[in-house]
Amino acid sequence: MTHSPLTTLPRYSLGQRLCSGWSLDKGIQLALLLLGMALFAGGLLFPVLYMLQKSLQDSDGTWIGLANFRDYLSTPSLGRTIGNTLWLGFLITLLVTTIAFGYAYALTRTRMPGKSLFRLIALVPLLMPSLLPAISLVYWFGNQGIAKGLLGDQSIYGPIGIVLGLGFWCFPHALMILITALSHSDTRLYEAARVLGSPAWRTFITVTLPAARYGLLSAAIAVFTLTICDFGVAKVIGGQYSVLATDIYIQVVGMQNFSLGAVTSVLLLLPALLSFALEHRVRSKMQEQSNSRAIPYQPTPHRLRDLLALLWCSLWALLFLALVGMAIYGSLVQFWPYKLTLTLEHYAFDSNSVYGWQPFTNTLKLGAFTAISGTVIIMIIAWVQEKGRNFALLRQLIHLLAMLSLAVPGIVLGLGYIFFFNRADSLLGGLYGTLPLMVLSCVIHYYTVGHMTALTSLKQLPKELELVAMSLRISQFKMFWHITLPASLPVLLEIFIYLFVNAMTTTSAVIFLYSSDSVLASIAVLNMEDSGDTAAAAAMATLILLAAASVKLIQLGLSRTLLEKTQRWRQG
Repeated sequence: MTHSPLTTLPRYSLGQRLCSGWSLDKGIQLALLLLGMALFAGGLLFPVLYMLQKSLQDSDGTWIGLANFRDYLSTPSLGRTIGNTLWLGFLITLLVTTIAFGYAYALTRTRMPGKSLFRLIALVPLLMPSLLPAISLVYWFGNQGIAKGLLGDQSIYGPIGIVLGLGFWCFPHALMILITALSHSDTRLYEAARVLGSPAWRTFITVTLPAARYGLLSAAIAVFTLTICDFGVAKVIGGQYSVLATDIYIQVVGMQNFSLGAVTSVLLLLPALLSFALEHRVRSKMQEQSNSRAIPYQPTPHRLRDLLALLWCSLWALLFLALVGMAIYGSLVQFWPYKLTLTLEHYAFDSNSVYGWQPFTNTLKLGAFTAISGTVIIMIIAWVQEKGRNFALLRQLIHLLAMLSLAVPGIVLGLGYIFFFNRADSLLGGLYGTLPLMVLSCVIHYYTVGHMTALTSLKQLPKELELVAMSLRISQFKMFWHITLPASLPVLLEIFIYLFVNAMTTTSAVIFLYSSDSVLASIAVLNMEDSGDTAAAAAMATLILLAAASVKLIQLGLSRTLLEKTQRWRQG
């Protein structure tokens, strides 16, 4: 009797197929999860815990309990510092959220011309350090500014400068959130309002605002957190106006009082943690509100509304361009404001700066290493968390730590790194002041957004692919290499550019970690401006902007190509 070749193949039950290769997959998953835990322990948990411990010790390391907090809280100026920080946070949040909502509404709910251009201009601040708008404001409204008369008797060196500088820098963060919130509205609600004869203002109040309320809250929380945690703008243009972020810098760098610096960090950490908890709650509400059957809203032409939207966006876009343009112009002027001849001598860092070109090359290295290593780590850990079938408790703990990194301000994390790595008994003490440690701090500090982006991409992969792979006895890791990675390439590029740009522009996360050999461009900008060499500082900040913009343009071109080649399966 002859047998068909198919009948001679061994038959596997579904359980046998699922268990085939199970031990190897399980072992690799455990190893990756433990590596992720080690990364978060060394890069996040231990530094924060050591910072908390230092706040309970004196300068000699003797345990004194809450004495540091008692002494610090009894300082007469502390109440003013905390009040300044919170007042600035609420004021900037109100202004930025309101302006960004109008801008996002114009981009998503009108048919005004030039939407792509206006959106591009509004996102430019993402590519620059927060120091650049502060430097530009000095050129505009400083003691020798060309428009200082517009402020009357008021000085730009104080709360006005901080509000303008941080407002400009925080604007694109709020705008991206609000564009997403307004883009997900259901057109059926607007059709129902139109049929019922509801006027435009009533539809806006009863339909648009309720649908965007969680986006507004999320944007407000993001702006508030960025405002109270930023260090650069207040340092450059804050004058004598004290806030908690600059107080940490003064305690550590100016007074070498690490214990009080730790106390201030704890106080700054509290509102950041509260903002994180609120943002997490708001995000879950946004997910509950989303409806996969919603029909996206498509605006119809309306002459008056479109004209008003165009005027609104034009006003703020011109202000943004004026702020960026003035910083670039100031870097090209020979001697402000007496000799306005254009020159490139301020870019000759080898001759006019003690740092030379080393800060800029260090920054490029930091951006590249952070983006490459961070993208690999984020993708692997997100994949193990989302697609892993074992060690549920470990996977949940990894997710919690990944979310928690967003709640720790950069300047607090940097101070924690001093206490954890710069110890005589530390086995990792050799890392302090080196580029690898700054790479670790940037990966940890900006981990959460990349992690959430990777998880979103992995959740969009059809589950049928996994079922087919299991039935064919294909290992998870083979599927990861041949299917998951190619399908996620555009998202990986987004994570890469996010990490690169933030590593290029960060100041607070690395302010305590550099040495003379590893000084960064953003730190050099801060030190140049502090020494009065504003033109050279503007030149270095402009180079950061140009480098980040160039890499972003390359990423956009590659993403378009990859979308065409690897994402056709998403098309209906």
